[in-house]
Amino acid sequence: MIRSRKGQGLSINTIIIAAIGILVLVILALLVARSGSHVSDNTECIKKAAVCQKTCDEDKQVSTYAGEFCTGSLWCCRPV
Repeated sequence: MIRSRKGQGLSINTIIIAAIGILVLVILALLVARSGSHVSDNTECIKKAAVCQKTCDEDKQVSTYAGEFCTGSLWCCRPV
């Protein structure tokens, strides 16, 4: 008596599709995490109704040094 031994496990196609799906989810998670870190950039300057610029007129400067409210070497500028 010979019994039929059909596999009960997952097919190779299902495993490959699941692996690709997990890879896509990981990539999306990394992109969302990186973009979320830039959300807070320059918000302190915006709260002061100002704009981050490379240079300000003397009567428009809010921050005491570059980088205080803006990222990098930008100044927080608004009419004083």
